Amino acid sequence: MSVPRPTPPTFDNVETWVFDLDNTLYPHHLNLWQQVDERIRSFVADFLKISKDDAFRLQKDYYKRYGTTMRGLMAEHGLDPDDYLEYVHRIDHSPLVPNPSLGAALERLPGRKLILTNGTRKHAEAVMRRLEIDRHFEDVFDIAAADLDPKPSPQVYERFLERHDVDPRRSAMFEDLARNLAVPHELGMVTVLVVPEGQREVFREDWELEGRDAPHIDYVTENIVGFIEGICTHLEL
Repeated sequence: MSVPRPTPPTFDNVETWVFDLDNTLYPHHLNLWQQVDERIRSFVADFLKISKDDAFRLQKDYYKRYGTTMRGLMAEHGLDPDDYLEYVHRIDHSPLVPNPSLGAALERLPGRKLILTNGTRKHAEAVMRRLEIDRHFEDVFDIAAADLDPKPSPQVYERFLERHDVDPRRSAMFEDLARNLAVPHELGMVTVLVVPEGQREVFREDWELEGRDAPHIDYVTENIVGFIEGICTHLEL
């Protein structure tokens, strides 16, 4: 016999809205992150002098175990991260186009809006400019601000909350990976998993899809714009 899930918390007391960047604020099918993924593979192959196939296997193993491939290379091979970060984020952002609907939804959303990403500030700013949503965000907390520790490491969220003076009990977080919402939920944040319909099976690995029904996921949406609009409508009543 299944046990009904508890009623999720509301957004009534939320003052700060925290958003992941890649595959959250734009659809995964644009394959922007696939460009980064391929550049990571090339970097690993060149850095370790191994084949692309071996680099792919190592890349995915480190990503799963360490949160980022970079962190695995740092831990096991003494990587200096600066060249890595510059190389892997040197991509073509042109697949991104302005998203006025997302901009309008963010405009309606009351309170502070912040980006929390495992990528770089430079990449985040490029994405936001292409989407034309940069003016809606107060700041970006990137991998450098996190002292190169990636989500879902607990210290990343602690540093983020301290840096921006955020009360997690009055905050909400939007993410495309369920595992990155476990710590925010423990801290008292309302959690929203963004998983666009029709893209999960095609573009994501099995482990990335795990946790959709986990207790630390308060809400799941396949349409971030519609979800934000729904929040705004509720708050405006």
